[in-house]
Amino acid sequence: MGAFDKILSGLTGMDELLNYIRMGDNVVWSVSDLADFKFFAVPFAEQAIRDGRNLIYMRFAEHEPLLTPRPGLKICEFDPDRGFEAFTVAIHDRIAKEGKDAFYVFDSLSSLQSVWYTDLMMGNFFRVTCPYLFQLDTVAYFPLLRGRHSFDAVARIRDTTQLLLDVYHGDGRMYLHPLKVWNRYSTRMFLPHSCRLPVSEQCNFRTVDGGVAMSRYYQLVEEEEEKNQDQNYDSHDRFFALAKIDYQRGEFSTETEKQIIESTLTRDRRLQEMIRRYFRPRDYFQLRDRMIGSGSLGGKACGMLLSRKIIHTELPQYRAYFEPHDSYYIGSDVFYTYIVSNNCWETRIAQRSDEGYFAKAGTLREALLTGSFPPDIREKFRSMLEYFGQSPIIVRSSSFLEDGFGNAFAGKYESVFCVNQGTPEERLEAFEEAVRRVYASTMDISALEYRKQRGLQHSDEQMAILVQRVSGRYLEDLFFPAAAGVGYSYSSYRWNKYMDPSAGLLRIVAGLGTRAVDRPDHDYPRLANLDRPAVPMHNSEAERHRFSQRVMDVLDTKENELKSIEIDSIMARLPLWLV
Repeated sequence: MGAFDKILSGLTGMDELLNYIRMGDNVVWSVSDLADFKFFAVPFAEQAIRDGRNLIYMRFAEHEPLLTPRPGLKICEFDPDRGFEAFTVAIHDRIAKEGKDAFYVFDSLSSLQSVWYTDLMMGNFFRVTCPYLFQLDTVAYFPLLRGRHSFDAVARIRDTTQLLLDVYHGDGRMYLHPLKVWNRYSTRMFLPHSCRLPVSEQCNFRTVDGGVAMSRYYQLVEEEEEKNQDQNYDSHDRFFALAKIDYQRGEFSTETEKQIIESTLTRDRRLQEMIRRYFRPRDYFQLRDRMIGSGSLGGKACGMLLSRKIIHTELPQYRAYFEPHDSYYIGSDVFYTYIVSNNCWETRIAQRSDEGYFAKAGTLREALLTGSFPPDIREKFRSMLEYFGQSPIIVRSSSFLEDGFGNAFAGKYESVFCVNQGTPEERLEAFEEAVRRVYASTMDISALEYRKQRGLQHSDEQMAILVQRVSGRYLEDLFFPAAAGVGYSYSSYRWNKYMDPSAGLLRIVAGLGTRAVDRPDHDYPRLANLDRPAVPMHNSEAERHRFSQRVMDVLDTKENELKSIEIDSIMARLPLWLV
């Protein structure tokens, strides 16, 4: 069939009201109960089978099946617990396999909110799936539970779909109120319509008119709205708000803690056990207050928070030496939202294939470097920068897979310093550019090869971001810490036979820690094995001089950039305790 050709829905009266559903239409049904969706979906399926259509039921939710097995119906099952990307790719691949002119009935979109804990990702799924269905001239039915989602999420769906239909059931009638019908119009199409129950295939939807009939309809609508949640916020924000109220009342359930940990910190069972041991409810709420967007904090941020809590609990004598915790976190959902809102999803899908894994990486990397952020996210960025003022900050990768057990990803993704000087707009622009660079680093060849070597090329790799204030002091226009470094749980170097490699190793440098992570040629960090930190690596003065650090990395607040300078050039200006 051709695009926009009329098809039969199985309900003659609805066909007349909507001037028919057309090939290419995605139809979203806003309902209070899935039984109301079945009222329309079952006749649609039966009509499609009678007409010899390729009918597919996309099954992925835990609710009761919307369609039962029957000849002429394919039932395809998917698992959203695999994560947004894996689930969405699997749906995309199935749609591609079925090809043009297929008919679909999907499980409830609202069920995805329960799995992914957020309206944002449910909206992103629809925004990438609906256009692909449209391209293939399919017809698809999607149920959406009314009042469960934020206004923003519903707006994303409304802007993407071809038809959005509001359905109410009460007073012995089924009400149908078209909110959006693309490319069709009549003088009464967007008024509420109703038919008496029970109905047959020939049910007539008549316009609700007259004062009494209209007042009954709006009374029904008002009763439904009283049951709705606060739709000014994403479901994730509503959940945290309600959990905080319960906590203030002295209630904090194990199930609430489980959902917070899984949605925000980690799904790794070993890490979850440690988090439950060391975290308190107050820690979770403080964390949410410093989070931009929703989703996971990523491996690096989770690991740093957990290690901090372990030290705080197990080594209380060192608490006085800790700097106050003031980091911010950009949730992994923002990464996918950035990809979707910049129309990069098709490239992302192509890159996920075996043949496109390396071939499409460069194209996607360039797209990630040139995109723009949604206005609400930019406003949150601005608020965060106002908090930090002109303190230098670092934008660090914190991916889904990073710093997990067995997968360190050390040095594979970018960390970008923001000297954070200039006007508010200049600082915002520099920060956004830093975030883009971190996102784009997911497509760096070294990172792709690292993932493939470990069999992770098909795993969800969501990129969250950790934003930290750089620790240090000013020396005139230069800003840097006295010392920085990187630690390893196992030492590859053993320069004394009494050293225990399993005790770990520190690579220490003066200035910013960049030179401890990536050692430039002809410059050396100080190595310290943790069971014998005072044992020197070199025996003679000549060797110690030769294998020492000569260049240090600093932030130049006047030039607003990261610089490498000769240590000798500032030696005279350094405080005696540092020299």
